[in-house]
Amino acid sequence: MSAPPDAVATAQRADRSEEVTFELEGMSCASCAARVERTLSRQDGVAEARVNFAAARAEVVFDAAVVTPQQLETAVEDVGYRIAPAGQGAPDIAAAESAERSAWLRRVMLALPLGIALLVLSFTAMEEQWGRWLMFALAAPVQFVAGWPFLRTAVARARTRGANMDTLIALGTLAAFAYSTVALLAGGELYFDTAALIIAFICLGRFFEARARGRASSAIRKLLELGAKEARALVNGEELMVPIGQVQVGDVVRVRPGEKLPVDGEVVAGSSAVDESVLTGESVPVEKKEGDKVAGATINAHGSLEVRATAVGSDTALAQIVRLVEEAQGGKAPVQRLADQVSGIFVPVVLGVAALTFAGWAFLGEPVDGLVAAVAVLIIACPCALGLATPTAIMVGTGRGAERGVLIKGGEVLEQSRRVDVVVFDKTGTLTRGQMALTEVRPLEGEEAENVLRLAAAVESRSEHPVAVAIVAGARKADGRLPELTDFASTPGLGVRGAVAGIEVFVGRRSYLQGAGMVDAEALESVAQELEAEGRTAVFVGWGGRIRGVLAVADTVKEEAADVVAQLSARGLEVAMITGDNARTGHAIARQLGIERVMAEVLPADKVTEVRRLQAEGRRVAMVGDGVNDAPALVQADLGIAIGTGTDVAIESSDITLISGDVQGVVTALDLSRRTLRIIYQNLGWAFGYNTAAIPLAAFGLLSPIIASAAMAFSSVSVVSNSLRLRRFGRRTAT
Repeated sequence: MSAPPDAVATAQRADRSEEVTFELEGMSCASCAARVERTLSRQDGVAEARVNFAAARAEVVFDAAVVTPQQLETAVEDVGYRIAPAGQGAPDIAAAESAERSAWLRRVMLALPLGIALLVLSFTAMEEQWGRWLMFALAAPVQFVAGWPFLRTAVARARTRGANMDTLIALGTLAAFAYSTVALLAGGELYFDTAALIIAFICLGRFFEARARGRASSAIRKLLELGAKEARALVNGEELMVPIGQVQVGDVVRVRPGEKLPVDGEVVAGSSAVDESVLTGESVPVEKKEGDKVAGATINAHGSLEVRATAVGSDTALAQIVRLVEEAQGGKAPVQRLADQVSGIFVPVVLGVAALTFAGWAFLGEPVDGLVAAVAVLIIACPCALGLATPTAIMVGTGRGAERGVLIKGGEVLEQSRRVDVVVFDKTGTLTRGQMALTEVRPLEGEEAENVLRLAAAVESRSEHPVAVAIVAGARKADGRLPELTDFASTPGLGVRGAVAGIEVFVGRRSYLQGAGMVDAEALESVAQELEAEGRTAVFVGWGGRIRGVLAVADTVKEEAADVVAQLSARGLEVAMITGDNARTGHAIARQLGIERVMAEVLPADKVTEVRRLQAEGRRVAMVGDGVNDAPALVQADLGIAIGTGTDVAIESSDITLISGDVQGVVTALDLSRRTLRIIYQNLGWAFGYNTAAIPLAAFGLLSPIIASAAMAFSSVSVVSNSLRLRRFGRRTAT
């Protein structure tokens, strides 16, 4: 993992080169990250440069004898970005993201009302001198305050002979504003409203993009927050609360019931059940005793544990997951936006056409007509429709998605959804409910099922184990009343016992009851094997020296899961399941759902490996999950889909979030994403086609600036209208 903010960012490497970690500000898209990486890589003495857009960080390996960190900073700042070594005055990333969102919102609040006012004035007061000067006064702050980021970026790009969408926006709006300013003094048509509305709409799109990007990049911070902040260290037999950073490998810490384990380690005293769902996603706590391994950030359910630290800080299991998320975010190939790709060629072509237009008309003896035609070229080439093509479709599509319980995070997500050919579901909490439930009661012949359940539940009522909770809930649902319990005792990892109406009842593993002298029944043994083959947990109940019945407890499948699998298969997608559970349980669940490909007994880190293995086969993978352990795989997958009832980390790491736990949303998300992407391509096709056809007409003087402005407005209306068709999604079958 890259050096944390409070650590020294520059580390001496074995080959005598150095590595420095920088924090960056000002990157607005994946192409910005590529530009920074390219700039750093081209510096003398730099052996390797890696830029992580999501984490807003750059890691550079360099020869300190050839180049200094200060020189690297200067190179990046020269191309328009802010940079500082990590932990040395670099800005707080969360605060920077919040400031960026607020800045774009302020620009929208400035530009949109003024743009609308200018539009009204253009129809009502264009011929009045006071109205014309008022339009100038209203347009100036929009152009030079709200539109300042586009102007600044365009200048920075021009310095390095580059161009992007900001260059197009700056050129188009400045052309309209400059021409209108001249026309204000000389008399003529004004196009202040055109420039202002372009800036207003683009700022609105940038605000929504910044908001979505901020949510996505908070995943790593949320992961880090899961760890314990303090530990109960045992020093010379005394218990001292110390900051987690002071715990060293070999130290012994005490963990009380309900507390998070502060470190990875080995149990040296005590026994308990540890809830590892934060790392594994599995709902059943794991029994721990002396000699067992435990992981930091997991929760001690009951009992006191003394743990000797074997890994702290960046070496813990949680830190490994953080590292996996960072690597996956940095390694995912960014989707190149078609508009940005074309703009590098489009801008110099438009400038060249405008210059040739003016020169040609001037050569023919009509320089004024040439100026008007050149301005018309720039106005008709202004990327209003181009700028609206993607954000309007995304805004409408994501808005419709939110109404249907699906949150989609940006245009890159839509691009990936089109290519997906295999959908991998995490089992627990995604296809299953993530909670244990009583599914069956099998009494010994001659015993009543109601009595077996009632006595077992009475004993389990004193236990907080998820299996016990499931048994008690099942009994209360069946009867509602439980007999009084006395003389309760628990043996962690094995079972519980207690006196119910004078009868000593034992509940737990077969070995626990046998150890208490219970006579085993062969019939019940075969029943238990049958239940376990179906992926259910068998709990034995006995009293009076004999095992009297078996209870089946399982994490139940969601009702809609099988139908969702069938729908995905009908769309030509392969469906697979991945789980940390044992193979028998995994295959049992898969059979119920109609899933053929099962990846079972997969450790958290190996989930990423399984996704990469599929990708190495040439597959485009959509990963559906809900736990912290799913976060790295969600990011590594071509498309990450998180169940909204899961952890915040999984949600923030994903590309698509299903607000509820209904996995039907997976089908809705894929259908809506693909439909939205088609709309975007239609919009871009129209916008590019419009510019391509209209520029020659403007160059030959067949389009005046006012007609060019009207044509541009029509183009924008067409793009927005096409995007609004997405509002009908779901009201009829999507195609």
